[in-house]
Amino acid sequence: MDAAPFMGVFFLLTIFLLLNTSLVFTPGVQIRLPEASGRPLPGVENPTVVVSMDLSGQLYFENQAIQEKELSRRLREKAAMYNDLVVVIDADKAVELEALFRLSKLAGDAGVKEVLVAGRPAARRTPFVP
Repeated sequence: MDAAPFMGVFFLLTIFLLLNTSLVFTPGVQIRLPEASGRPLPGVENPTVVVSMDLSGQLYFENQAIQEKELSRRLREKAAMYNDLVVVIDADKAVELEALFRLSKLAGDAGVKEVLVAGRPAARRTPFVP
């Protein structure tokens, strides 16, 4: 058997995989969302904005770190633009409940009528069948 055809396929697959992988570092904040089990998670049809909170309680809005006063002002502006604005909170699963309530109240005081807390769907566990 000649190894040349196998090597050709191998190199083509290597090039294909290298071109389809992201070699660029994408900066961001690591947030581990809580797992939601049971019913399927609802979607949102109205205009949404996302507010993220990491483990230390730092807030992020539109991919930038932000303080609570500035966030309140920006949410007030967005709520004035969109009557049915929805705020989705991406909070790390270790964030205290008090911080989530404070953030929800901040959004409500800014004129937002609906606040949702993001979660990730539960992983499907299939039984091992030999």
